Amino acid sequence: MPLNRRTFVGRSAVAGVGVALAGGVGAGSAAASEARGHGHGRPPKRYSFTVMGTTDLHGNVFNWDYFTDQEFDDKAHNDVGLAKISTLVDQVREERGRRNTLLIDAGDTIQGTQLSYYYAKIDPITAKRGPVHPMAQAMNKIGYDAAALGNHEFNYGIPVLRKFEEQCEFPLLGANALDAKTLRPAFAPYVIKRLRTPHGRDVRVAVLGLTNPGIAIWDKANVGGKMVFPGLEEQAAKWVPKLRSMGADVVVVSAHSGSSGTSSYGDQLPYVENAAGLVAEQVPGIDAILVGHAHSEIPEYFVTNKETGKRVVLSEPLKWGQRLTLFDFDVVWEKGRWVVEKVGASVLNSNAVEEDPQITSLLGDEHAKVVAYVNQVIGTSVAAMSTADAPWKDEPVIDLINLVQAETVRAALAGGEYAALPVLSQAACFSRTAAIPAGEVTIRDAAGLYPFENTLEARLLTGAQLKDYLEYSARYYVRTAAGSPVDTSKLTNAEGIPDYNYDVVSGVTYDVDIAQPAGSRIVGLSFEGAPVDPAARFVFAVNNYRASGGGNFPHVPGAKQLWANSDEIRNTIIGWVQAKGSVDPAEFASVGWRLTRDGVPVF
Repeated sequence: MPLNRRTFVGRSAVAGVGVALAGGVGAGSAAASEARGHGHGRPPKRYSFTVMGTTDLHGNVFNWDYFTDQEFDDKAHNDVGLAKISTLVDQVREERGRRNTLLIDAGDTIQGTQLSYYYAKIDPITAKRGPVHPMAQAMNKIGYDAAALGNHEFNYGIPVLRKFEEQCEFPLLGANALDAKTLRPAFAPYVIKRLRTPHGRDVRVAVLGLTNPGIAIWDKANVGGKMVFPGLEEQAAKWVPKLRSMGADVVVVSAHSGSSGTSSYGDQLPYVENAAGLVAEQVPGIDAILVGHAHSEIPEYFVTNKETGKRVVLSEPLKWGQRLTLFDFDVVWEKGRWVVEKVGASVLNSNAVEEDPQITSLLGDEHAKVVAYVNQVIGTSVAAMSTADAPWKDEPVIDLINLVQAETVRAALAGGEYAALPVLSQAACFSRTAAIPAGEVTIRDAAGLYPFENTLEARLLTGAQLKDYLEYSARYYVRTAAGSPVDTSKLTNAEGIPDYNYDVVSGVTYDVDIAQPAGSRIVGLSFEGAPVDPAARFVFAVNNYRASGGGNFPHVPGAKQLWANSDEIRNTIIGWVQAKGSVDPAEFASVGWRLTRDGVPVF
């Protein structure tokens, strides 16, 4: 990295050279400072430091895709994993001086890859003399100072989370994760770190951790009656003044909450899901917010606090260790304390560096075990199945996902109030390259059908609501007049709608008339051969992303939740294939929907 102003200040401080050399940093000359009342011709005491941040690591240590069994790659050639982040962190520490840096995370750490699944379920860290979680090992080695709790931390239950917490050499923070009975924090709300300056006065940096109120819905099975999760704004308003009164010079919030001010879970909770921007706007006394949860890349974003008029900097580094945020602070000694004079943020791209061999060698054995695990044969398939045509044809491989989901929900509701209702299921084509081969099927093959970390729910829908849902989904097709040629490369993704937001529903039959305008395309919607009654009630097997508002589909987010679990759908599919031993598409494949134009099938 080039030697810039900040590099110079950092290195000078480490070398014991007076920071007076950099008197002009951030706020003009010494003369200008005197005019502000420092007086006596002495330049003010200044110090610069950097807070680095990651978020939504989701179990990524290596730059590896366990589903494709090869190095991770995407269209933008991003890289992933803590081994890459470690190299970036080392570079920043070298440049700024290790003592002038802190490293924090904004949550969603222990779920998301087959590596993290393996150490939660297959060789669990909770076992007697169990292993140390790879994420704890890597983060300890890199030297994290704190990490906020993410909502996915709760997916494997509180015992797994508590064991992970015990294995980390840094605190897991959650000021708004409260014990349900005492309403006291169930985790450390904050940590205060001291940075030594060349002036004999430490800078005290408080890191306040806030997590997502949606945990109460998404992981109800694990946290119900045990923990409650009030809103970020109210808890920040409670803790920030306390941290200031305890002598914090700088307050950084690590928030597992996006910046948009929106919620995907409707009116089920009185709290905002993506509240980081609201926290900055409403709570005085915050200097910077590390944003997580939304899987967005926001290098630098300023929000003006309504009460003080002060600008607060927010930054969200891209998920999975693809980016590292840097908050660069300049502080000045004024009236007996350090005051933030200037703060900015930027991100570094992990694809610009090699993996840190210290991390890859530390966890080489764990990685090898998981690679062997995902390549394990779990059954056989009588025929090959592929998603290549799934965006425009009812394909057996999508039927398989719906079959597994419907069976799982039916079993969960057996013997209960809703056991007699018919179960429908939604699924989407997540990848046009997923395939189940004829012959041996591995964990990797089955998991590849469902690359997202979604979990399964059951909601109650009426026939009328189902029709609305399907009409909304069918917007995905470009309107194509009867008789005109059909080019599949131009047929889908109308208005930029991604494949994963085109749902098909099993358990009913219907046509999608692509010659009609969006909103008037579902024809002949039937259940067991008869037209669907608008007042009929159905159980709808649906993923939690859709159920919590993802894709903005109608009715489902507000529909009554009948059941939910926290096991990833892809792992439910794996378990189903293992239990069956052999998969035969002839047993479940059917044409439940088709594309038509004026009643004539397109294919």
